[in-house]
Amino acid sequence: MLTPFLTAQYSATQLNGKINDVQKQIATKKKAKENADDLLKQKIELEKEKKALIESAAEKDVQLKAKVRSVGNFVHDSVPVSNNEDNNAVQRTWAPEGVTVEKRPVLSHHEVLLRLDGYDPDRGVKVVGHRGYFLRQWGVFLNQALVNYGLEFLTQKGYTALQAPQFMLKDYMAKTAQLDDFDEQLYKVVDGDSKNDKYLIATSEQPISAFHADEWLQPKDLPIKYAGYSTCYRREAGSHGRDAWGIYRVHQFEKIEQFLLADPEKSWEAFDDMIAASEEFYKSLGLPYQVVAIVSGALNDAASKKLDLEAWFPYQGEYKELVSCSNCTDYQSRALEIRCGTKTQTDIKKKYVHLLNSTLCATTRTLCCVLENYQTEEGLRVPEVLRKYLPGTPDFIPFAKELPKETAAQKALPQRKK
Repeated sequence: MLTPFLTAQYSATQLNGKINDVQKQIATKKKAKENADDLLKQKIELEKEKKALIESAAEKDVQLKAKVRSVGNFVHDSVPVSNNEDNNAVQRTWAPEGVTVEKRPVLSHHEVLLRLDGYDPDRGVKVVGHRGYFLRQWGVFLNQALVNYGLEFLTQKGYTALQAPQFMLKDYMAKTAQLDDFDEQLYKVVDGDSKNDKYLIATSEQPISAFHADEWLQPKDLPIKYAGYSTCYRREAGSHGRDAWGIYRVHQFEKIEQFLLADPEKSWEAFDDMIAASEEFYKSLGLPYQVVAIVSGALNDAASKKLDLEAWFPYQGEYKELVSCSNCTDYQSRALEIRCGTKTQTDIKKKYVHLLNSTLCATTRTLCCVLENYQTEEGLRVPEVLRKYLPGTPDFIPFAKELPKETAAQKALPQRKK
């Protein structure tokens, strides 16, 4: 792959010499007032050949870079080596004092939301199709409360709030997203000229990673910490049948993201700080969780190491992912040309910043967990940290109605064992 690119590039460069020689001969002929038609034809043919070689070299360069991008990052020594996600390693667990982590005969998250009159799945499916939904009243207020609390939480930790664009040009998306994502996760927006085609973002990590593309950052300015806020869009093409009911796995949702640009010497310390911030956030919500190290075979190409925070869902009786925290080291910053420091004459190679990302709060997923853990027979207790963001600052929201029998969500839900 490298040899054809270099060969085409070298051949194009060599033709410059031939073209220059012919041009000199043409000048000599014209000075002597002699016919130079044959030489002019020769020059035109050489220039056509050169143009073809340059185009060939450019095409091979694109192919080469695509091949290089298909090779993943170096895996950190602490990552469990396995292709089986059953071997993900639990690092630690936490639960509020007095709370037992166990499966309980309670309502599922979507049933709680239906009884609060906070969600309309039937009209959502009618308008959008599979996984469509409308949030209403308390569903809207609780979702927005998580957005506002998440932004305030990170701002108090020195993060700069950044509301990201919801679509990106293909060239930049290709530098930050994995190629598989284009088919399984991303929605494409066609805009006439293919050069203007855009992709809807699956996470604010994608546009924020490109925010400093082609820039030189100085060590004294690092770390740079962003609290990304965006609506996210995911096709979920590879998730058919998984979490088919409710709002845990949907095509559109809001998310607060931690994104950090770090000095290469300090990125693992920053990684620990990011997962610690996520843990503190979920402790403040009073949600039991475990932190797991993801096996090597399940890492995406960019991540050198990934920790997931999985919270407890008592109706389902299992931990489910709410947070993914990754150190991508210089994998993305190389493609985006985000340099670290000024290169000196003694430097042998370029130095790039390290890019790290971590979910703080994917609001619909976190809301699902709150609904299952904070329900009572009469309604929903409101986590203390969210109350000030809700109309009337309630500590309790009573149920507004009984469960309907023929909702799309009810039909999709396996019958609860009596």
